[in-house]
Amino acid sequence: MATAGSKGTIKPYAAFNAADDVQKLRKAMKGTGTDEDAVIDVIANRTIAQRQEIKSAYKSTVGKDLMDDVKSELTGNFEKVILGLLTPITLYDVQELNAAMKGAGTDEGCLIEILASRSPDEIKRINDTYRIKYGRSLEDDICSDTSGMFERILVSLSTAGRDQGSSVDDSLAKQDAKELYEAGEKKWGTDEVKFLTILCARNRKHLLKVFDDYKKISNKDIEASIKSEMSGHLEDAFLAVVKCLRNRPAYFAERLYKSMKGLGTDDNTLIRVMVSRCEIDMLEIRSEFKKAYKKSLHSFINGDCSGDYRKVLLKLCGGED
Repeated sequence: MATAGSKGTIKPYAAFNAADDVQKLRKAMKGTGTDEDAVIDVIANRTIAQRQEIKSAYKSTVGKDLMDDVKSELTGNFEKVILGLLTPITLYDVQELNAAMKGAGTDEGCLIEILASRSPDEIKRINDTYRIKYGRSLEDDICSDTSGMFERILVSLSTAGRDQGSSVDDSLAKQDAKELYEAGEKKWGTDEVKFLTILCARNRKHLLKVFDDYKKISNKDIEASIKSEMSGHLEDAFLAVVKCLRNRPAYFAERLYKSMKGLGTDDNTLIRVMVSRCEIDMLEIRSEFKKAYKKSLHSFINGDCSGDYRKVLLKLCGGED
């Protein structure tokens, strides 16, 4: 389970008392109407570990499931974000992946975001939890819902096979850069398998050297080459891999920006990133957001969302910087 870290905006609540929080939530949801502010005050100011204690205490003292009461009392995006915050982080990822593939249509962006950004240990926990929750493997669902090279890169990412070392072999880095160049820019058509083999298997430090060497050989950044050589979801997947290797918080800042810019809001992406990163690296994401878009994440959320849903997201954002 993720633990509250120094780079997150949600910290352990110092005066935490699960029994007191249960009474506050019970009072907020009992009778006609719901005191949304009281719900936010408890749920959005506790860590995920503290929320699990609240859920246990709620069941033992009230005799009901807190998640069920939330579903019956809240609606829309406010319900969705509160339920997300009450869900253990690995299970939350698992449910998001499953929802992305369930029914008609596929949310390819969700599949790419989670599988490209999670560590191998996190991916392993996701695989185990997915099988327990749904009685089948994540890989099987990916294969039944996607196809072609896009399917292959998702399967590759879902195996959590990236080298976790930190050694850099200079001659191999030059060779990898040369092979990437020859698989894309230098030839008619693109050898996507070569991109997959190198980008999804080598360790991060080695690949950062590969990207530097690639630029010297091709006079183009690896991202620019991917954009010119590929298209659609495959392009999005390879770009996500490169961006997460280079600067994961900047990748999430971009995801948040794109979820809010233009007409309409991609609420699912906005909620997922805010919920899943608030205890891990939201302070860094905020910083990257302001650097890239010259406005604070707080001001974007304030101008793009409304009602109780906005109040929760602003709490998770943690400030106006």
